[in-house]
Parts: sequence; C-alpha cells; structure tokens
Amino acid sequence: GLVVGLVVELVFGLVDGLVGSRLRQEDSPPRIVEHPSDLIVSKGEPATLNCKAEGRPSPTVEWYKDGERVETDKDDPRSHRMLLPSGSLFFLRIVHGRRSKPDEGSYVCVARNYLGEAVSRNASLEVACESTITYITCSYFSQSSP
Repeated sequence: GLVVGLVVELVFGLVDGLVGSRLRQEDSPPRIVEHPSDLIVSKGEPATLNCKAEGRPSPTVEWYKDGERVETDKDDPRSHRMLLPSGSLFFLRIVHGRRSKPDEGSYVCVARNYLGEAVSRNASLEVACESTITYITCSYFSQSSP
C-alpha cells in the first residue's frame, strides 16, 4: 500500500504543479505598482513623473493631463515629453511661459490591456519661478502681482 500511496501522491503533486504553472501563465488585468508623485520643477529643467504597471499581456501606458491625453514622442518625435519603456513620463525640459503653460497641471497614468485598465493616483506638476530657493510656484506670483 505504501508504494501505491507514494505514486498517487507523486502524480497529484505533478498535476498540482502543472495546474499551478498554468494559472500563473494566465492573463491578468493591469495594476499600477508605482504611482506618480507631486512635483515642483524649475522652468527649463528636466522632470520625470513615475508610473509602473504590471499585467499580462504587458499593459500599454498613456498619460492624461487635466483629463486630456498627453502627446509624447510616440505621437510626435519632436515632442519634449518622452514615454519611457517603464511607463514613466519624462520631460526633457519643463516648458512654461506667460501665456502658455503646457506642462503644468494634474496628471494620471492609465495602463490598459484587453482585460481592463488601471488609473494611477493624481500627481500635480507645478513650475517654480526662476528656481527660487523657496520654490513658491509661478501661479502664486502671477496672482499676487497687480
């Protein structure tokens, strides 16, 4: 009886192993494993908003700023915003003018595969005025001046 018992256990062990590995191979919806953090950056400086997502198949990542999709170098090779392989958003330099503030705002990253999507926490990117030591944001100055 002992030998049969061992063989049965062995077989069940193999079956368990096969089933377990098959489950591990199964596709899974995206989840965000690294969320972006709020940033205060000087105009003209580089910056990175982090985002890392897991899922199977590997999710595609897109960024949205104030609800609108962010154009990156994938859409336009001349863009100063690059989508890194990790899913993070890299700014070659922060663009900020009196009239146009294309980089300042509230960002989320969205990871998608065919099973669904995951949305990161909001991260705000604010631009500091002329790299003041105290990092008071530009919007603060423009409100307070007459």
